Amino acid sequence: MVDTHSVLDVLRPVQDPELQKSLVELNMIRNVKIDGGTVSFTLVLTTPACPLREFIVEDCQKAVKQLPDVEEVVVDVTAETPQQQSLPDRQGIDGVKNLVAISSGKGGVGKSTVAVNVAVALAQTGAKVGLIDADIYGPNTAAMLGLADAKVMVQQGPQGEVLEPAFNHGIKLVSMAFLIDPDQPVIWRGPMLNGIIRQFLYQVNWGELDYLIVDMPPGTGDAQLTLAQAVPMAGAIIVTTPQNVALLDSRRGLKMFQQLGVPVLGIVENMSYFIPPDLPDRQYDLFGSGGGEKTAQELGIPLLGCIPLEINLRQGGDRGLPIVVAEPESASAQALIAIAKAIAAKVSVAALSRH
Repeated sequence: MVDTHSVLDVLRPVQDPELQKSLVELNMIRNVKIDGGTVSFTLVLTTPACPLREFIVEDCQKAVKQLPDVEEVVVDVTAETPQQQSLPDRQGIDGVKNLVAISSGKGGVGKSTVAVNVAVALAQTGAKVGLIDADIYGPNTAAMLGLADAKVMVQQGPQGEVLEPAFNHGIKLVSMAFLIDPDQPVIWRGPMLNGIIRQFLYQVNWGELDYLIVDMPPGTGDAQLTLAQAVPMAGAIIVTTPQNVALLDSRRGLKMFQQLGVPVLGIVENMSYFIPPDLPDRQYDLFGSGGGEKTAQELGIPLLGCIPLEINLRQGGDRGLPIVVAEPESASAQALIAIAKAIAAKVSVAALSRH
């Protein structure tokens, strides 16, 4: 006789591949129902962007079909993103489960392109995503998201002014670009920078978010220090190119986060090779090759993915139409989508391992 207990028993050996723990023990199997020869249940993943979703569902179906008289297994897949634990010396953001910094040791490596496309790719999976453009001196994510002409509403709340983020491609965004004229330089010292970043964190109507992505300025300065000391972070991603100069700077950025007690979730190698549009089967290593993988191995940090350089990737950013939206089947979009899923998996592992 098939009942709820027998279903859970055969599912007990099935593990979450990232967490290496039983789905049953993690309370990821819920609402088991038996109707004749049909068994149905809900599989609650730790992120809507789970990269191994199909494999987990298949393993569950195989396990339950071992039971006698079971003809069909119906798996309803949903997700509950775990929340990072708060820290006594750092103030969390109401409604925001996980904050991830996208950083780089130097400028010009495509960090904002990665941040924007990763954020949009996460939103495409059904996650609720926000994006902070913390590059106060050179804000450009608004243009990349097609929000160059957007205006941010400022409302009065109990704690003072509250910003209403702009919205496009499934992303809530705040940026210095909304608060200044397009040609206006930001000539600020550290304390003012500290103030605006804290406003972007705590005085924005973010609502409920699974992920808040922060596009950091390059380097190891005030913005990084403010963020790391103010809010509990799920982790940081380091973006680099394969060339030696970028890799040297990326190491410094990585070490900075480690010294500040922020876990580094992995390295992303951008501009790994160039794919000419008229010869899509060719690859040219314009900036060298294998640098990201070598650095990741030396530092014991995962390499989350390598993104090829394609003309359409740059054009999408200029048009305000991210490549994962404009051409999701392109090589660069597929790499970015895979990186977004890898980041989501790392965040889930980090969150659950601390509980």
